[in-house]
Amino acid sequence: MNYGQLLKEYEEYKSLGLKLDMSRGKPSAEQVSTVERLLSVVTENSQCFSETGSDCRNYGGLDGINEMKRLFGELLGVGPEQIIVGGNSSLNLMYDTVARSMLHPVEDGCRPWSKYEKISFLCPVPGYDRHFAICEYFDINMINIPMNADGPDMDMVESLVASDETIKGIWCVPKYSNPTGVT
Repeated sequence: MNYGQLLKEYEEYKSLGLKLDMSRGKPSAEQVSTVERLLSVVTENSQCFSETGSDCRNYGGLDGINEMKRLFGELLGVGPEQIIVGGNSSLNLMYDTVARSMLHPVEDGCRPWSKYEKISFLCPVPGYDRHFAICEYFDINMINIPMNADGPDMDMVESLVASDETIKGIWCVPKYSNPTGVT
């Protein structure tokens, strides 16, 4: 196909007036409306304090409000000490975690990831392009892990982690993954 034919085909698609949003993981209007009541539940300043007396309208501790950590711990089946409640962008937390790991040791006796010749991440697929873009940005090798009906192929994960010391992490998709809805 030559440039003229491609341009004609492109113009035909444009003339359809389609409004396509190919981003993944965005809630629908119906899902967003389910939390609308939260926007008016707080009606007085006195309702903005946590059980420890912290003013929740201001900056809090780095790991989040205790009440939220307990709530998410219950939902996720872990203790509140294993929960970090950050801002509203999990992608920022993921990027910051990888960036910090590139610059500083993750644990005692280790080197920053940037000091290794090669590091790898396990990437369940289908996954999220933005997670993979973080790997691309930091030149992290990505190893595809098939997503089964019950989640990532954990036999493959265990085998790879046992045999490949370049693996430093795995991207964990949300509880309900896209596009299949696997839980």
